[in-house]
Amino acid sequence: MNILQINGSARANGSNSTRVADAITARLTARHPEATVELRDLARDPHPVLDEAALNAIFTPADQRTPEQSARAALDDALIAQLKRADVIVLGVPMYNFSVSVQIKSWIDAVARAGQTFRYTANGPEGLVTGKKVYVGLARGGIFRDTPNDSQVPYLKGVLGLMGMTDVEFIYAEGVNMGAERASAAFDEVATQIDEIVA
Repeated sequence: MNILQINGSARANGSNSTRVADAITARLTARHPEATVELRDLARDPHPVLDEAALNAIFTPADQRTPEQSARAALDDALIAQLKRADVIVLGVPMYNFSVSVQIKSWIDAVARAGQTFRYTANGPEGLVTGKKVYVGLARGGIFRDTPNDSQVPYLKGVLGLMGMTDVEFIYAEGVNMGAERASAAFDEVATQIDEIVA
């Protein structure tokens, strides 16, 4: 088993979403001692945002790219290859202003590429990254689960599903900014969810 853990916080240290992701990966490796873990920490090693230069690089045929375009496209290619190697993906996702962090968004923009991780067909998009198990560790300052203000879960289900990753489990740490007692309870709940969900 090859586990890919993506830490999507802007914080290299003290991140609640990384704490959830670490706990998920720890359970997986305890149950599968033979597993290998690849870690990509987007705070320590941020991926560049999708801008005009990146778009031009990606949409220029490989044999026609400038050296600068080849180098930029190679950054995204490396993330796609890493994703494809993984059997299990663990995403640590904080909530910033009702959405995912720019770190996670930049990772998604890099790996969601037509012709590589999905393709368009006469019947609509078809995901090409199939057979993966995905665990998403969510950390929120307030309580958003199953409310209209939870924009993260529908978005992540949609974009992961676009790429063919439909076996997705969400593990929630909520209310972590609502006082020490509530934060402690949130991580007790995380432990319970991991016991119930992570195989």
